[in-house]
Amino acid sequence: MAEGLKRVFAAKKEQDQAAFVTFLTAGFPTPDATVPLMLALERGGADIIELGVPFSDPTADGPTIQAANTVAIDNNVHYSTCLQYVRDARAQGLKAPVIFMGYYNPILAYGEEKAVQDAKEAGANGYIIVDLPPEEAVHFRNICTSSGMSYVPLVAPSTSIDRVKFLTTIADSFIYVVSKMGVTGSSSGVAMSASLPELVKRIQTFTPVPLAVGFGVDNRTHFDFVTSAGSDGVVVGSKIIKLIFENADNGKAPEAVEAFCREITLKDQNPPPLGRKNGSVAGASSPSTSAATVEPTLPIPPAEPMSKPELEVTGPGKLPSRFGLFGGAYVAESLVDCLNELEDAYVKASNDPEFWKEFEDMFGYMNRPSELYFAERLTEEMGGAKIWLKREDLNHTGSHKINNAVGQILLAKRLGKKRIIAETGAGQHGVATATVCAKFGMECDIFMGAEDVRRQELNVFRIKMLGGNVIPVTSGSQTLKDAVNEAMRDWVTRLDSTHYLIGSAIGPHPFPTIVRDFQRVIGREIKSQLQDKAGKLPDAVVACVGGGSNAIGTFYDFIQDESVRLVGVEAGGHGVDTEAHSATLTKGVIGVVHGASSYIIQSKEGQLTPTHSISAGLDYNSVGPEHSHLKYTGRAEYVVADDVQALKAFRMVTQLEGIIPALESSHGLWGGMQLAKTLPKDKDVVICLSGNGAKDVAEVLLTLKKKEWADKLDWHVAQ
Repeated sequence: MAEGLKRVFAAKKEQDQAAFVTFLTAGFPTPDATVPLMLALERGGADIIELGVPFSDPTADGPTIQAANTVAIDNNVHYSTCLQYVRDARAQGLKAPVIFMGYYNPILAYGEEKAVQDAKEAGANGYIIVDLPPEEAVHFRNICTSSGMSYVPLVAPSTSIDRVKFLTTIADSFIYVVSKMGVTGSSSGVAMSASLPELVKRIQTFTPVPLAVGFGVDNRTHFDFVTSAGSDGVVVGSKIIKLIFENADNGKAPEAVEAFCREITLKDQNPPPLGRKNGSVAGASSPSTSAATVEPTLPIPPAEPMSKPELEVTGPGKLPSRFGLFGGAYVAESLVDCLNELEDAYVKASNDPEFWKEFEDMFGYMNRPSELYFAERLTEEMGGAKIWLKREDLNHTGSHKINNAVGQILLAKRLGKKRIIAETGAGQHGVATATVCAKFGMECDIFMGAEDVRRQELNVFRIKMLGGNVIPVTSGSQTLKDAVNEAMRDWVTRLDSTHYLIGSAIGPHPFPTIVRDFQRVIGREIKSQLQDKAGKLPDAVVACVGGGSNAIGTFYDFIQDESVRLVGVEAGGHGVDTEAHSATLTKGVIGVVHGASSYIIQSKEGQLTPTHSISAGLDYNSVGPEHSHLKYTGRAEYVVADDVQALKAFRMVTQLEGIIPALESSHGLWGGMQLAKTLPKDKDVVICLSGNGAKDVAEVLLTLKKKEWADKLDWHVAQ
């Protein structure tokens, strides 16, 4: 089926024209609109159709395509539906090659081999998977190649020369060239990137494979600019989706789309030749015109070294990118070199004693070491093992988040970044980030789900007082996962000046390793402090788990100490037998989101589904990949505390110890207290009290004002 794509480019070359590649979100605006729109695109002159497979969290797409994805998912359109659209379109006479374009997780959920085989049988020709760089795509790419389907790589303006060389070796039909940094989107008032001819020429130096340029193309003027830059094809997406939005209610979307395509292609109007048949155009290199045929399929690099779950580290400046099966860097091509730069900078910093001295010099500011406190009354109440609280709630800004914020701001300084962005759920990471930005004089933008903005009004105000800017996120569930999405979209547009100070041990490599290493101070201190106080290792360490940074910081230095139980406590919400929970490791399945392979709460079709927890910081669909590895191998155990149990722990610790814990920490406290009950009195359980509860008092007050909650908890202080 890759041959169909090759034939299109060969035919257009013979006609001295550029291929017109169009994008359409499947199932938008209605489930039955897709096939008529595909046929309209072809009538208007589309040579190739990219059919967008809807995904709940399209991190590389702008607002127009995001909105179309949301509509399509609301219409219950998924990968299997997309296959049927292709079958139906072929049955109605569609001849243009069709490429599925989208994100990896729906393909993974469907089953990679079955996905490719069914696509081939339906009449599709290949795939563009936005967040599946070749390093992560070996298995999938080999399935495509063995089936005759095309796997189309992407090249971005930020792609290094060495990487361009690599990407050109794996292209078999054409290469998708991203014309500008950022997310998808078009605008008639915005000029195309002036550096596009240089980018096209650079790629054509290494390959005769045709190039199709997309991102930002809105009209025939843009089309002409892209072709004059030497491109063999032009991709238009967001403009088409906008036209469909505008005509969704009047039923004239197919006519509008066909008319627009005719304006672009000048179909039936004798479009002017490109002037390439007897010589290259200005700006294009000679290899692109002298060897434009793409037969046979170019060689695919050997797959063996990259298909191992545990990747060996063989070069300087590299860290293991996976934790067993989990982790990796599933990101848009635009982010690949930036992540490599970050990894290299971190490796150099972590091997530099001066960097760690600078980090430790900040301990006075952070209020480290934090106290390891024996909770005497809590221990008596439980009647079992001694309970110790690791008082991260006493840190500057009131949580463990300051550990990572300080470490990453020092790293950002080394990278020469001037602007910091971050995501936050409960607001504690947002406060910690705004705090270090104030101290180091950096611009600070915090993305926060609109629902979390409501729940954490006090922390929002604290961020603003510190000089940070809070950006409410109104897409999706308006919680932490959506804040992560928006932060990633922002980062890719301003990589030169901006560092994404990710707040948990999540995201693409190397973030989970970096965050863990800055949070390791928790476990290291526990080990030395309990040795001083009790002369032994703890018998168990316990922490709440959302993304999992406080927990992995608590666990990491005990992983090799097999006598120490590692217990993570997830948010059970209204109960794991309902759909309103955030117990990812307990109830989730393996998938890929936010740049990493991990356990995920999702639908059977691979779409992220709404989660719930009374604690905003645990309300997340995924979890750090290292936790997934610890669960998979059985080294750590993960249990659940629901909203009621968390509030009971909140009350007990408040009234027995005079310590108001964060609602996140209350989950860990419940799990640790239940564990202590089952152990002899000579055992020691350490619970990471990850945050201060001052931020949650208003939410608890609102909850206890409801009689049913006050009765459940037998706590009528708000009545």
